[in-house]
Amino acid sequence: MRTTRYLFPQLTGYQNLLYKSPTFLLLLLTLTIGCALPFSQNLTPEEQVAVVTTDKGIVVIEFYPDAAPVAVDNFIKLINQKFYDGLTFHRRVDEFVVQGGCPNGDGTGGPGWTITDEYTNPNQRPHLRGTVAMARTPAPNSSGSQFYICFKPQPTLDGSYTTFGGVIQGMDVVDRLQVGDVMTKIRLEAKSKYVKATPE
Repeated sequence: MRTTRYLFPQLTGYQNLLYKSPTFLLLLLTLTIGCALPFSQNLTPEEQVAVVTTDKGIVVIEFYPDAAPVAVDNFIKLINQKFYDGLTFHRRVDEFVVQGGCPNGDGTGGPGWTITDEYTNPNQRPHLRGTVAMARTPAPNSSGSQFYICFKPQPTLDGSYTTFGGVIQGMDVVDRLQVGDVMTKIRLEAKSKYVKATPE
């Protein structure tokens, strides 16, 4: 009872403070909600980028949700789960692609599920230098977490692999990536931080 009697006056004091100061209440609610929500929750995929941190530098990838909404949502989901943190690039073919995202480190693993192929989507983008696309096995709908980045245009891959993004900063870093290089982390950030708005 002594504890209850002690706490009640303290709480009453805080209530009086809140009633007398609506600004304080508003600030408290803003801080509470802001801390509870992820930074990127209110941003659309078009407004976000994936920032890949490696020991060679940072690579910034924009998304193409019009071309591959399933692949983009899957990639964002894996980033939010911190799935890629600590994984390596396990494959490099000069003048072709560098590939990563395998939890086994050898190209045999995935997240435990697969996603639908979207390379027949009429909005699919061509494989250009810096294009990011989903790797898969010869079986249909077998992509999961592995992705590759093109060093050069690869028109022979168009219509066979789902493109879902493109490098907008850090292609010099991509060019230097080798087998065994680690993705320290991948995080979602606001695209506006990396791309300046064009004047109308």
